[in-house]
Amino acid sequence: VQLQASGGGWVQTGGSLRLSCAASGRTFSWYFMGWFRQGLGKEREFVAVTRWSGYSPYYADSVKGRFTITRDNAKNTVYLQMNSLEPEDTAVYYCAVKAEAGNYYYAYGYDYWGQGTQVTVQR
Repeated sequence: VQLQASGGGWVQTGGSLRLSCAASGRTFSWYFMGWFRQGLGKEREFVAVTRWSGYSPYYADSVKGRFTITRDNAKNTVYLQMNSLEPEDTAVYYCAVKAEAGNYYYAYGYDYWGQGTQVTVQR
């Protein structure tokens, strides 16, 4: 299974970006697909996650109301719409898949990871 993340870039404070994560490879099913991020010198942190069913996505408190995660199951793709971006959102964003139900919050529970895409928000 390969995860290809794209859509990162540079934006000014208050701007928007849309990240995409496309899964390919052998047929598989997933329970959670979501996004983490890692700022320079920081630990990887949870951002948002959606279920295959689309029911009840979860968000980190720091992005609630600004970021929206959606998925297109037919394309095996998950999107992260990021609005009202702040310099604190600057990080490498990683998409990840967790095949089974369980705690979605911790990175160690995920089975597959994408390569990451850089998001830079200038003050």
